[in-house]
Amino acid sequence: MEKVAVQLGQRSYPIVIAPALLANAKLQPEFSALWHYRQVIIITNPTIAPLYLSSVRDLFAGADVHELQIPDGESFKTLQTFEQATSFLLQQKISRDALLVALGGGVIGDLTGFVAACYQRGIEFLQIPTTLLSQVDSSVGGKTAVNHPLGKNMIGAFKQPQAVLIDPLVLRTLPEREFAAGMAEVIKYALLGDASFFDWLLAESDAITKQSPAVLSEMIRRCCQMKADIVSRDETEQGERALLNLGHTFGHAIEAWLGYGTWLHGEAVAVGMLMAAKLSASRGDLSSEQVDTISTMLTLFKLPVLPPAGMQIADFFPYMKTDKKVKAGKMRFVLFEQLGQAVLVDDVTDVELNQVFANFHV
Repeated sequence: MEKVAVQLGQRSYPIVIAPALLANAKLQPEFSALWHYRQVIIITNPTIAPLYLSSVRDLFAGADVHELQIPDGESFKTLQTFEQATSFLLQQKISRDALLVALGGGVIGDLTGFVAACYQRGIEFLQIPTTLLSQVDSSVGGKTAVNHPLGKNMIGAFKQPQAVLIDPLVLRTLPEREFAAGMAEVIKYALLGDASFFDWLLAESDAITKQSPAVLSEMIRRCCQMKADIVSRDETEQGERALLNLGHTFGHAIEAWLGYGTWLHGEAVAVGMLMAAKLSASRGDLSSEQVDTISTMLTLFKLPVLPPAGMQIADFFPYMKTDKKVKAGKMRFVLFEQLGQAVLVDDVTDVELNQVFANFHV
């Protein structure tokens, strides 16, 4: 069993990672406060519900448990779905002292958290992430949001969960493509803050692909610990936390241009990280060999390394100029000072961006 604490004063909470945790959560003292809620609303989707909804309902035996299933996919992370969820809570007369449970991947977690932040000005929620991407990244740190056609995650709030319950065994039902997308976020942590973790991922790649419970638990813990440390120092992304967006400025543009759900988030981030690496190399901060190593790592875990067919650099600009990191009208990018160390910069020129994009098609 692995444990990580997100230290935020009165809003601190535990992350517990263990195989079969979904069946044994009531044995863990970190979750004891969860079993006293009178009303519990589980928000999930039709893909996850047949697999794990019954197990989660059993955890809250004795409570008044409601469930809401929303359609599966990034294209449903919208204000319309947010309204559907809040209307359901009102119709069921859910009180402010209820608990929402996010049972699903990043879409479910982000949406449920945003509902929790807004419903009656705030109620509590629990994260039970069921995808690798959500286990290593989106379930931790309290970022909640829905998408807008002009930008990803542009409407949202910071809302920390009561706890995060992570069971690596649920990844066995995850499609291969979804697992690969989660590995993009894992690789992101290694690239932005821990070169030794990058080497560890290469060394353990076979065990990771075979989903060894012990190796997955350690991998997830390392990602969660890195994020917890950064969030504890910069909860609302005023500085250091922006580094967690490595690859996301380019990646969000890809998702928006294609239409949400066409590429998975991790797939777009993978290409975005390689674009950031090539931009860093053009500035002299990475070697061409290091860029090639990053590309090899992405390919090893079956992630794309080229922008979508037909997408030109001009297609990126409208979305990058509305990115949340834009400040005083300047686009800001997370680049590399060296492998395993990222930095936020605001002096990237259009000429540099055009040249980097051209390098993908040499």
